[in-house]
Amino acid sequence: MTDLRLLQQIASRAVDRAAALVTARAVGTVRPKGDRDMVSELDLAVEEQVRTFLQKETPEIGFFGEEQGAHRVEGDVTWSLDPVDGTANLVSGLPLCGISLGLFRGSRSVLGVIDLPFLKERFQAAEGQGAFCNGERLRVRSTAALHDAIIAIGDYAVGEGSVERNAPRLRITQLLTERALRVRMLGSAAIDLAWVAAGRLDATITLSNHPWDTAAGVAIVREAGGCVMDSDGRPHQISSQATIATSPDLRAGILALLEAAREKQCPGA
Repeated sequence: MTDLRLLQQIASRAVDRAAALVTARAVGTVRPKGDRDMVSELDLAVEEQVRTFLQKETPEIGFFGEEQGAHRVEGDVTWSLDPVDGTANLVSGLPLCGISLGLFRGSRSVLGVIDLPFLKERFQAAEGQGAFCNGERLRVRSTAALHDAIIAIGDYAVGEGSVERNAPRLRITQLLTERALRVRMLGSAAIDLAWVAAGRLDATITLSNHPWDTAAGVAIVREAGGCVMDSDGRPHQISSQATIATSPDLRAGILALLEAAREKQCPGA
């Protein structure tokens, strides 16, 4: 099945079920899955429900979830789910979390549905069909200068090697504090991307690329007129090392900032 309009309807129905579960059920037991990383019973229940629904509705399409991994992903088209993007926020009682369901065709994200159940917002897009929030068409903001831009950055790394992995993140943060209007860290890549598409943020910089975090949001930003790229400016794909989303007007400024952050690695720079 390759009809994106129909697949978007199926994805929306899957996310309906997930959002209902998130708002109706307690978080349950929370257990660590690494240094300062966690998974809740609710994460697992949402993933199981969505996976089961999609396997029934689209048995020919593979599925990859954050918590339970891959199921039949040998084909060209694959669903990618983060059952609760922003689990730490959810566990802490912060409403900045959401369900993120995307679809890859090959290495390209072509469809996405992001639901923010506690904010009562549904973002969705399919390639060639536009991006929408609660039925209203989305368009990225046309900010052209960094000093006028509100920019989100992804969470800092945790776990083994986090000191080394956070060094470039800290350099970017420092440069943003010097050059951008405001810097935000919301704790959810799905929200960062959805809000770039909605024009609430001018850009988001995430120096990682987990498909479940980004698949839906990448499609939504692109359909809202934005560009999504790796840190070197190449178009974003499933194998990218970073996820940088911005308006076309701000693209050059963001790339220049990333290059300046790389130069600061050098002694004396």
